[in-house]
Amino acid sequence: MALSDQIPVNSPFDRTSTGEEVLSSVQLDGKIAVVTGGYSGIGLETTKALAAKRVKVIVPVRSLEKAKESISELEGDIESRAMDLSDLSSVTRFANEVLESNSRLDFLINNAGIMANPETRVGPGWESQFGVNHMGHFALTKALIPLLRQTEGARVIALSSTAHKMSGIRWDDINFESSGYDKWQAYGQSKTANALFANALSRRLKETGGLAFSAHPGGIFTPLQRHLPKEEMVMLGWINEDGTPTELAKQGFKTPEQGCSTTLWAATSELLLEKPGVYCEDCNISAPTDPDSPMARYFGVEEHASNDEAAEKLWDLSEEFLESA
Repeated sequence: MALSDQIPVNSPFDRTSTGEEVLSSVQLDGKIAVVTGGYSGIGLETTKALAAKRVKVIVPVRSLEKAKESISELEGDIESRAMDLSDLSSVTRFANEVLESNSRLDFLINNAGIMANPETRVGPGWESQFGVNHMGHFALTKALIPLLRQTEGARVIALSSTAHKMSGIRWDDINFESSGYDKWQAYGQSKTANALFANALSRRLKETGGLAFSAHPGGIFTPLQRHLPKEEMVMLGWINEDGTPTELAKQGFKTPEQGCSTTLWAATSELLLEKPGVYCEDCNISAPTDPDSPMARYFGVEEHASNDEAAEKLWDLSEEFLESA
């Protein structure tokens, strides 16, 4: 669960694999999953792939109408329930509904998130990206831990990102209260938090045989980019002036079907049974960042996102945040 544990394994899948391919030989009949953000982007592809394998998928949604539009065409046992990660009371209500109506929870996939949005506050004043991407999922997972602990082999997947390289945890000013807001630093911090959360959670599930991992899905064009103006995406090299993907994006970005594959690999692969808490990318355990590589910005995991001490410090701090909310 430290950087020294980040050793790739001999995975039969890679960055081009799809979620359907990852699950092709896996038996999942009768299992139950909660997929946050499971009605849009790679979350929708995750829901689709699991439902096709006869998994009951519960999708928490802010808008039941919006979810109906996207989920209605999918086949399988899929149900949507109201929840807003920025509203702790709604998170509690959703979790209680899941606890009351299910006797097991095999997969909790913390997939939803926001990225690089204007400065806003949620909950008791948390910076919104930290509040939604980390604290909302922290509260949800904490509430569902009893169900996870009573399910043999339960797994929790927290979606992180290569953006974790942009910032470790800003211990002295997590919520940008004493310094100017930087939307990318805030996003990076939240993605580091997702990785550290999985690290710490893995120890809390160990006694009952559960596992937790973080996963970087890769670059994908999804509604996650909704807060980015066209000019910024051009500057980042993602799109051309006419709105079409650049050659860089075509080579480096994945399709949504490929984007869900690392999540599903982490949720099901037997190669991870003895690797709790690791950070995964491209259907494998990520190696530590190679600072000499020209691709260091895009691949590998940083020490600040795979540090046991930092993971425990963040867990304790998150507990305090939740208690005082």
